[in-house]
Amino acid sequence: MAKYMLIMRATDEAVAAYSEVPFEEVIAAMGAFNESMMKAGVMVGGDGLAPEPGLVVDFSATPPVVTDGPYGETKELFNGFWVLEVPTIEEAAEWAKRAPLTPGNKIEIRRVTGPEDFPADNEWIQKEEGWREEQAARQQQ
Repeated sequence: MAKYMLIMRATDEAVAAYSEVPFEEVIAAMGAFNESMMKAGVMVGGDGLAPEPGLVVDFSATPPVVTDGPYGETKELFNGFWVLEVPTIEEAAEWAKRAPLTPGNKIEIRRVTGPEDFPADNEWIQKEEGWREEQAARQQQ
């Protein structure tokens, strides 16, 4: 099994289309989609992102420059994501195609790296595994 991140991107066209739909309908459709993935046992996580602009930290200068974000001109807004654990990227794409999204939306699918992608004897990789275990223990408290 591999993990894949489904990155939801919306254009101005998609944002305008959503403003025409009652918010309760949007939440119900997205809730049903999320529930279907949870019941199938493929959804590991996911969240929406708040619509107000965030910040961008640009590393092309020293020190890095912080500006209002997401970007100067919004052509596509990264507005949410899901993390699925499925056998193949093709299965992730099948789930993505079921998302209740309108024209102007896109979903980018990327494999999430795992421990197998890095040298097991690297001290930082070993420390990260310990940090993940600590995080899991804190969440269970």
